[in-house]
Amino acid sequence: MQTLPMTRPGRPAPRPPSQLRQPSAKLSLVKAFRSFANVAGSLESFYSQLQAEVGRLRQELARANQDLNQSLEDNKRIRAYLSRTLECLPCGVLVVDAEHKLKLANSAALGLLGACQPPTQTTRSVAREVIEKLEAASGLPSAGAEREWPVDTPEGPRFLAVSRTPLSGKEDSGGEWIFILRDITESKRLDKEREAARRTQDLAQMAMLLAHEIRNPLGSLELFAGLLADATEDRAVLHKWVEQVQAGLRTLSATVNNVLQFHSEPRSELSPVKIVGLLRETMDFLQPLARQRGMRLEFSGGERELLLLADAHRLRQVFINLALNAFRAMSSGGLLRLSVHAGSQAEDLPIRVVFRDEGIGIPSPQLARIFEAGFTTNPGSPGLGLALSKKVVEQHQGKIRVESVPQRGTTFTLSFPRLGAGDESGIGG
Repeated sequence: MQTLPMTRPGRPAPRPPSQLRQPSAKLSLVKAFRSFANVAGSLESFYSQLQAEVGRLRQELARANQDLNQSLEDNKRIRAYLSRTLECLPCGVLVVDAEHKLKLANSAALGLLGACQPPTQTTRSVAREVIEKLEAASGLPSAGAEREWPVDTPEGPRFLAVSRTPLSGKEDSGGEWIFILRDITESKRLDKEREAARRTQDLAQMAMLLAHEIRNPLGSLELFAGLLADATEDRAVLHKWVEQVQAGLRTLSATVNNVLQFHSEPRSELSPVKIVGLLRETMDFLQPLARQRGMRLEFSGGERELLLLADAHRLRQVFINLALNAFRAMSSGGLLRLSVHAGSQAEDLPIRVVFRDEGIGIPSPQLARIFEAGFTTNPGSPGLGLALSKKVVEQHQGKIRVESVPQRGTTFTLSFPRLGAGDESGIGG
């Protein structure tokens, strides 16, 4: 019997179940890998985009930081500039709040307030005290107005001009205020000096007018007094009285001349003057006044005449002023010595005229002021004699020097340039 085949010919044999599941698993795995690759590609793309965005943000942050640093640097420079500007202001600047508490002050304000240190509680207290004192004394100035305020300091009284402005621009805002302090002490002093100078000028014009009015009749009185002296030479008592009148008239004449010459600038007529002869004439002029006061005059002028270029009238007035001051300083019996000395030709001022008295002397504190116009220790004297004398001596290119010992006397030394040999030629007498 024929055996039949187990399978049909041409038909594949059936596969086991494990072999049947293998293609689908591979397919799923392929799909999974593809999906993973797609996701990884997307992630990589997103990561690249994220990196680019991070880089852009970093650049923007770097630019922002650079701009911020530049802005901070600019603000720092502006603050330093404003701070230097505030410190360089010649006036004091205070910034206070509504309760007068100090917020800001520059060095000028601290100096005016007497607190030369950085803003501390002490400075704040001083500023608040100053503002409150100002408010109590005369009221705070309105916005834009200025008010004077006297302040006592160890160096003496000072004057401040105070103004204030609201920081917000509105006076009724109740916020911070800016106070401006100016030291006007020097300005007030200059105003006072200008006023004193104006009054002095007015007094000078009045004095000159009175002196002119007095000088004319005074010349007549001196003339008549001279005639009386000649007419009473044989009558001792009357002659003595006339000499006293003459002495008084000479003193009055010297005072009038001082006023006229000090407050005016007469044109000096310079000519060669014999200084010894001029001093002898001055002594003759002063002898009656010396006898009236019981004083003596002594002169030593050397053997030869000395010449200098001078205005004889104005120089004689200087000699009279110095002699009259000596008479006032001495008591009866005092001696005034006049002398002339000639130095060497090499000296700038070889001619020296010396007035040495035996008076009470001049205290040291007053020596520095005796040549000031208006300064005098004699009641009733205008204090122009020595000021005029210094002025005239300097107009003659000379110098005047004073030495004094209290209770022993005073010495005035006048130094002048000498007339050259070539200038002396042709001068007679």
